[in-house]
Amino acid sequence: MWDPAQYLAFADHRARPFYELLARVRAESPRRVVDVGCGPGNLTVSLRERWPGAVVEAFDSSPEMVEAARRAGVDARVDDVTTWEPPPDTDVVVSNAVLQWIASHPVIAQRWAAVLPEGAWLAFQVPGNYADASHRLIREVAGERLAHVFRAEQPVLQPVEYAELLTGCSSVDAWETTYVQRLSGADPVLEWVSGTALRPVRAALSSSDYDAYVAELAPRLREAYPRRADGTTWFPFRRIFVVAQV
Repeated sequence: MWDPAQYLAFADHRARPFYELLARVRAESPRRVVDVGCGPGNLTVSLRERWPGAVVEAFDSSPEMVEAARRAGVDARVDDVTTWEPPPDTDVVVSNAVLQWIASHPVIAQRWAAVLPEGAWLAFQVPGNYADASHRLIREVAGERLAHVFRAEQPVLQPVEYAELLTGCSSVDAWETTYVQRLSGADPVLEWVSGTALRPVRAALSSSDYDAYVAELAPRLREAYPRRADGTTWFPFRRIFVVAQV
């Protein structure tokens, strides 16, 4: 289960990659724009503002996120990324921090590119920090008994691999950016991963077992990401971006 409030706790930090992704999409008057995995809908609203003449379609696999998106004024629905197909008039497909959850997403991205109309845009970004201390410690504390909840140690491709994947498009732009984020609070990195990377662990454990897990994880994260004298913590966060025009 997704917690929209926890996810939005770092809304500004999570929004920046979305806007930098969209800045490379040069669609002028798209007919239909689809937000694949719209989450709480706070970013979907900007798609309507940028392309007011377009039909903006939004969906997410989480009923909780869809409900939050509807409260934000987005006409969202529950749907499955793995089975969704772009309607024929789709000129822009955007997916923000979603595809890393789906093992078959490279095949899905290729399938979308193959059926989108000529000139349409496919844009997505995924986290690329799975080898960093934050995710490594999550797996280490989980141990063998929870190894099954992690799909892969590196569930995303490298930028050049995504570029190769979509080489049949008329243009493809793939790059990476590491955001050095300044977080605040007693356990800011723990709070950050609680909204995303820790979801599978929380789902697999009872409340008491999850509390014990967090009690073991928290000091390790504090050591890996030490608090500065001013009370803030630096958190490097790598993102991988892909923008292709078919």
